Amino acid sequence: QVRLEESGGGLVQAGGSLRLSCAASGRDFSNDCMGWFRQAPGQEREFVAALGWNGVAHYADSVKGRFTISRDNAKNTVYLQMNSLKPEDTAVYYCAAAYLGSSIVVITPNEDEYDYWGQGTQVTVSS
Repeated sequence: QVRLEESGGGLVQAGGSLRLSCAASGRDFSNDCMGWFRQAPGQEREFVAALGWNGVAHYADSVKGRFTISRDNAKNTVYLQMNSLKPEDTAVYYCAAAYLGSSIVVITPNEDEYDYWGQGTQVTVSS
């Protein structure tokens, strides 16, 4: 059974840092695009970051320079290091996996292209 499980969320003060982890199981995800999305109360889910199988990364403008996505294929785990956190970063953060099957298009911010999703982890940033 394929499963993605997030961890590392919590409560942090503005300016602080958190590292989210997403442990994948059930198959090898080393050739997938791994992404992070978030959903704040009353808002639609939005793209945060994605990392292709070849290390190419893409970030939403709102987190560029503050967040870093990485992966450890040996552990089938993807991470999201979040620094300089702001109250507007408060949301439930979701990990997702997309097999794009292309050597050219290796990442996508489009949530419709993601096949597997985790249950989410809450991140709350206090001012």
